[in-house]
Parts: sequence; C-alpha cells; structure tokens
Amino acid sequence: MTAYRADGSPGPGAAPDVDQDAPVLVISQAATLAGMHPQTLRQYDRLGLVVPRRTAGRGRRYSLRDVAKLLEVQRLSHDEGINLAGIQRILALESQVERLERRIEALSARVEPGGRVFAAAASGDVVVVPRGRSVRRGVEEALRETLVEHGEARALVIWRPRPDDAGS
Repeated sequence: MTAYRADGSPGPGAAPDVDQDAPVLVISQAATLAGMHPQTLRQYDRLGLVVPRRTAGRGRRYSLRDVAKLLEVQRLSHDEGINLAGIQRILALESQVERLERRIEALSARVEPGGRVFAAAASGDVVVVPRGRSVRRGVEEALRETLVEHGEARALVIWRPRPDDAGS
C-alpha cells in the first residue's frame, strides 16, 4: 500500500502524477485504506469532518486527499485524545489558514515581481511609479495623481542607492 502524508500529498513510493483530489474510491476502498469501518466514514460525512463527493446516484466517492484527512482525524482522536467537535474546529481552522495562505501568495505575486519604484512628494505622500514606465515619466504620472488628490507638491526626492554606497 502506498503511503500518503496528512495533507494528501504522496509519500515515499507514491506515484507523483496521481491526482490527489480525484474522487475515485468507493466507501469500502476508502475505509480499507484508512483502516476504519465504512460506518465511521458515514458518521464523519454526517458530521462534516470528511465530506466526499457524490455520484449522480448519491454514492460517496473519496479522493486520496480525503483518505489522508481520515487518517488525520483518526490520529487526532486516538493519539491526541481530541473529541470530534474539537477535530471539526481544528479542520475548519486549518482550511481557513490554507485559504488565507493562497490569498497571500496571490497578492504577493501581484506586488513583488520586478520590484517597485516609489517616489515621495513634499507633502510626504509616497506614490508607486506605475510598472512599465520610465522612472521620470512614472514619477510625473504618480505625482500628477497625488496633486489631484492632495493639492500642490513642491519637491520630489528620488533615492537610488549607488554601488559605492553599498558598504557604508
């Protein structure tokens, strides 16, 4: 039997090209892989701990990620002594953390690539020079937007580190 980690990713000896989220296992197969009775899986489904996908005929279909989650529920229950309500809360919080991490990655990807150039107006406002613009033209555009929003600016400071200043 192939081992899978708690997050559903393949462990040592597992085929890396297998879709971990594909709902391919019937309840008896998932129960066997998880070392549980099928009735336990039905109870976990009713409680919302591990909810498999359904076929058109309402049959349950588990993925390998679902089996890994079943093993994690079993570990938390047996090894850690956590009740099912506690496990449900832990799983909900872990799911929320995963969603937030994906959101952070998406936002970081929008902000970080290529770096950014900032300019500061005399008012103290810091503006971002738009991507794809020369610094001079980008600063002028950014400051025009600042002027429209905040009134008159009298000076602009652009700081560029010089290679000879790197050691200072």
